[in-house]
Amino acid sequence: MAGEARYEELMRQFSAFGAVKRELGRILPSDCPSGSTAVLTLLGRHGDMRMSKLAELLVVDMSVTSRHVAHLAERGWIERSPDPADKRSRIVRLTPAGWSQIDELSRRTTRLLEERLGDWTDDEVDQLTRLMQRLRSSFDDCRTTAHRPPQPPAGPPAPPPAPPALDQTTRTPANT
Repeated sequence: MAGEARYEELMRQFSAFGAVKRELGRILPSDCPSGSTAVLTLLGRHGDMRMSKLAELLVVDMSVTSRHVAHLAERGWIERSPDPADKRSRIVRLTPAGWSQIDELSRRTTRLLEERLGDWTDDEVDQLTRLMQRLRSSFDDCRTTAHRPPQPPAGPPAPPPAPPALDQTTRTPANT
């Protein structure tokens, strides 16, 4: 059961990581909570996208995404426009003010990490980064698999199921 103890310790460390996330959250501007930061970060990394794609990347419901987007649009950090391919959909894009906000968030986060990890070697920071990327990739694989629609079986379609067998007891037609 050494493996089980290993994973129990890993779970304790995940719980402790909440303190790291909370401290990172404390350095965010009051008008840019973590959900808004995630939207800005995704738009900065992936570029303009449909609201539906943004919700998928955030792994949240469309209503939650809409609230984040409305919050950011009110501050002038993003803009929404009709999708030329489907006028019912909206495309979300960063504004110059949004790019400035991403730069400010990056400066704040970098300063905090430099402060807290200042006694780490470059190799240790690089190793942590690689391991966190690998961990995330493992969970992204699970999320993708869990949300993938069922695939049809290979080969010709299966014949329809046979009708259920009738009970072999004596039946009297209704009209007799």
